[in-house]
Amino acid sequence: MKEIIYKIESNVALTDSVYKMVMSGDTSEIGGAGQFVNIKLDGQYLRRPISICDYDEGSLTVIYKVVGGGTEQMSRLEAGQKLNILVGLGNGYDLSLSGDAPVLVGGGVGVPPLYKLCKLLKAEGKKVTVILGFNTASEIFCEKEFADIADRVIVTTVDGSYGVKGFVTNALADVDYTYVYTCGPFPMLKALAAATSVSGEYSLEE
Repeated sequence: MKEIIYKIESNVALTDSVYKMVMSGDTSEIGGAGQFVNIKLDGQYLRRPISICDYDEGSLTVIYKVVGGGTEQMSRLEAGQKLNILVGLGNGYDLSLSGDAPVLVGGGVGVPPLYKLCKLLKAEGKKVTVILGFNTASEIFCEKEFADIADRVIVTTVDGSYGVKGFVTNALADVDYTYVYTCGPFPMLKALAAATSVSGEYSLEE
């Protein structure tokens, strides 16, 4: 764990409540896909834990949902402002267990940490399928970004307004996979565990 000052390069809305923030700074302490950061905000007693969406040498990207005062404050931050951030937090995903054809399953704000994982698995030559679950079409984000790198992307919506109607488990039946990587709300993870036939790694939002 290390405390680092990052400079905001951009902070834009992806949906009515989901934002993407790109920052510049030292990323040498980040140890792989699936880790998270703790962001210090002026006037807030507790730091905000946010999963890492992507990073490279000198750049860090997070995608977050506005759910309270802290994340609402984050949504108003502008390019050029600086943030005090703790990095190097969380175990992250183990790529060595993926097999040849892993499936990545994300629900809502559980989608972002799977993006860097997808890039790393593709760099190893894996056949990657991604299933993204949302409540309705207006909540969808990052579909194109995943489609640009994954072998296959399936989007589900509970109300059927886009893609496969229903839950991520409805789409899973149509996928051949060797391992499961997932992040999302606990009910989704519980249903996914009951529906899968192989081992996997489950990242809890809590």
